[in-house]
Amino acid sequence: MPTAETEKENAARSLVARNRLVAELLESEGADKREAEHILRIMDEFKEGFALLRTCEFAASFFGSARCTLGDNIYEDTKQLAGRLSKAGFAIITGGGGGVMRAANHGAYEAGGRSIGFNIKIPEGQPLNEFVTDSLTFRHFFTRKVMLAYASEVYIFLPGGFGTLDEFSEMVTLIQTKKVKRVPIVLLGKDYWTPYTDLFRTHLYEKYHTIDKEDLDIYHLVDSVDEAYALITKLVPITGQRSIRQDTP
Repeated sequence: MPTAETEKENAARSLVARNRLVAELLESEGADKREAEHILRIMDEFKEGFALLRTCEFAASFFGSARCTLGDNIYEDTKQLAGRLSKAGFAIITGGGGGVMRAANHGAYEAGGRSIGFNIKIPEGQPLNEFVTDSLTFRHFFTRKVMLAYASEVYIFLPGGFGTLDEFSEMVTLIQTKKVKRVPIVLLGKDYWTPYTDLFRTHLYEKYHTIDKEDLDIYHLVDSVDEAYALITKLVPITGQRSIRQDTP
């Protein structure tokens, strides 16, 4: 365990490095102090985010609508799956808000597991849900999205709106272009997701040839909590070491 003196020394070194970087940024052509501080805040968000992720042995990230509420089928399915995965050894990671995010954190919290929220600071506000045990609040969507993209061994998508589809598209693209190692993506809810997966197959692949056939294997479509849990625990065996999530090649 680091001593208080060691922590002070590390903090002092960090401050010196930060001040040196500020000076270097200010020497850049056209740079000003506000610009330099903005860059440093972005770096701090990355540093804090990756520091939190390193404390997780295994993790599962949940995405979906912020509009579903307690009692909805989507909410209850999310809560149940998150709880079962939490008991199996996964930390549960969400965007920290309501709806599917709250449901996943709710399930993890009741199961006694780690319940992590990567919240976002926006003008209208997004309150952190009450079931989060560890959290960070980001100023920038892109740093938050990087954290979510590197967070987990499996990514679980429930029905959602534009934001959910954006996050799904980004994860599929990162895997397709090999910017991240191949990580299982699970789409829960055939009634919601089948029109999209049919579109990918008939239009993108068969008609317009804008994707390859193997790209259709990046994601897995399931229709129940039991099916999702069985698939996830098959694809991501708990071995004691993180074997799927890796740094960018």
